Amino acid sequence: MTKKKNSSLWHPRLWPSWAIVFLLYLLSFLPMSSKQRLGARLGRFLSRKLKSRARVADRNLELCFPELDKEARKKLVQDNFIACTRGFLESAHAWWRDISPYCEAAEVQGLEHLREAQSRGKGVLLIGGHYSIFDFALPLVACHLKKPGYVYRPNNNPVIDRMIENGRRRHFGIRPFTKRELRPMVTFLKKGGEVWFACDQDFGGKTELFVPFFGVEAGCITSPSYIAKVSGASVICVSHLRMPDGGYRVIFSPIQAGFGADKVKDTEVWNRYIEDAIREQPDQYLWLHKRFKSRPEGGCKVY
Repeated sequence: MTKKKNSSLWHPRLWPSWAIVFLLYLLSFLPMSSKQRLGARLGRFLSRKLKSRARVADRNLELCFPELDKEARKKLVQDNFIACTRGFLESAHAWWRDISPYCEAAEVQGLEHLREAQSRGKGVLLIGGHYSIFDFALPLVACHLKKPGYVYRPNNNPVIDRMIENGRRRHFGIRPFTKRELRPMVTFLKKGGEVWFACDQDFGGKTELFVPFFGVEAGCITSPSYIAKVSGASVICVSHLRMPDGGYRVIFSPIQAGFGADKVKDTEVWNRYIEDAIREQPDQYLWLHKRFKSRPEGGCKVY
């Protein structure tokens, strides 16, 4: 079965995907400064060419930052494309190159909160968000963990999925969990594991409740509350941002007391944390995603 699965990766229909992987592999050899410059150029280009995504980002910003006029939003949309494109190239760096210098140089705040959570011995659930440095953030966080894990959704393209997951798993013995693997994840946490979970996207039909995000009702899942409740893990929110000076910063929040007892309150907590991080660096979030696609009953469509 495994042999057949591996051989299917070389089906002719997937050859273009392998060409993309090879191109990204070559780009990973560029110095980081060159990646940043290339990301800026590509980001500006894509902001003009990917008009549908630009409209999504503009609509998100219109809802979340109503104080911005049209020109300010246009500038922020372009900045967001640049940030996300740079993040994609940074991810390629993390998939194939040495990232240890960046782990050592990154500014880290709240490490004492993480150490306190680890000392409790019941695992740590780290709730993050989709900030623009993407996979580059995973080792920046994992380097501070003793028994790291993460939650992921497999990519529909098996070649791209292989590239991404192999790139992620080369760091610190990190263990992957799909969103269907809640039971083994809970067991992993009970044994002192630490799991990073970005749960801030719109999951469509899996939406369980709505809470305000920048004052707009956003569809959310309650998996973090369930995981915390049944595992007994400590819950910490984490942000990971590229700063204006080109450096990177990771912040661990204080332990969220009582997390798991009230799923509505829990969901409001992690949404507020992500919102506060975004307000500091508004170009650093994945505004290209249709965050408000799911609507409460009777609610009007956003996009």
